Amino acid sequence: MLERAARQARALALGAETGYRRRMRISDVLRNKGGGVVTIRPDDTVAHLLAVLSEHRIGALVVSDDGKGVHGIVSERDVVRHLHSAGAAVLDGPVSEIMTAEVTTCGRDDEVAGLAQTMTDQRIRHVPVVVDDELLAIVSIGDIVKHRIAALQNERDQLVEYIQQ
Repeated sequence: MLERAARQARALALGAETGYRRRMRISDVLRNKGGGVVTIRPDDTVAHLLAVLSEHRIGALVVSDDGKGVHGIVSERDVVRHLHSAGAAVLDGPVSEIMTAEVTTCGRDDEVAGLAQTMTDQRIRHVPVVVDDELLAIVSIGDIVKHRIAALQNERDQLVEYIQQ
């Protein structure tokens, strides 16, 4: 009996009962996280960038002239790399000099697993979410991991409940 219940639970978890298992999408992550995005202008100083990062307790900012477009992305890692190579003078320079201009973005309907793979392959930790060429949100690798852990915990709880019936 327990073996049959375990097989049924495995089948349920794998989607075998319906033949379909819903894939997690970025919209699922945003539903829990929310969509607020903190941006910085390309002509703001790196010192101001550091103040904003500290104030919001975040690791990266989208660089945008108008708060809607994505002109670049800048992270604490960018600051550290440029401090090492250029010294403290970098703090008085514009964000545009240290930002990454070629930004990997995603959409609401993109799959979480695909984005996680892209982030791993490209060694990036923050990806802006863009819809119709307008900035909607930003997701971090931490957001992706947190969402996946919550989903796995939910699956586990459902399987335990099913087995205990």
